[in-house]
Amino acid sequence: VVTRDDVEESLKAVFQFVKDKEQLLQDLRSQIEETKKKIAEKQRERDYWLEYKNVGSKIHAERISSLEKDIADVKYELERTEEYYSEALKVVREENQKMFDRHMKLLSEEALKNAVGYLDKNCRREIEENEWLKEEVKIYRKEEKDLKASVQLLEEENTSLVAKLIDIKLQHLRA
Repeated sequence: VVTRDDVEESLKAVFQFVKDKEQLLQDLRSQIEETKKKIAEKQRERDYWLEYKNVGSKIHAERISSLEKDIADVKYELERTEEYYSEALKVVREENQKMFDRHMKLLSEEALKNAVGYLDKNCRREIEENEWLKEEVKIYRKEEKDLKASVQLLEEENTSLVAKLIDIKLQHLRA
């Protein structure tokens, strides 16, 4: 014998079962939707990378090749510029040394002429001449020191100018 309570309980159990199954079905549908979205996203990503593989990678490879060629050209130009300025600096140093030597020779000759002119005088003046020669030697040494300092400054200025030119050249090459 089945009572009314048994039937109601059985109906409640069936109703609850159907409700649980509907909830499960709804959860599965939402999971399916999320999975479809993920699949669509992955499909777009795959299409992007296939496009990149077929077209974009070639463009980038060409650009990389072009940039590598530009780098090689810049390196070559830098080496040529460096060689040019090294030679220019060498020439300037040699020219400065020649000018210095010529000036020193002229000063020596002038000091010698002055000294010889005084040596021909009588013996009393020998002491004065000696003092004068000492003063001339001091002046000569001071001028020599000044010339060396001047040459040093010119060489440093030339070196600085060469370095600036190289930096400017590098900046232009990079731009």
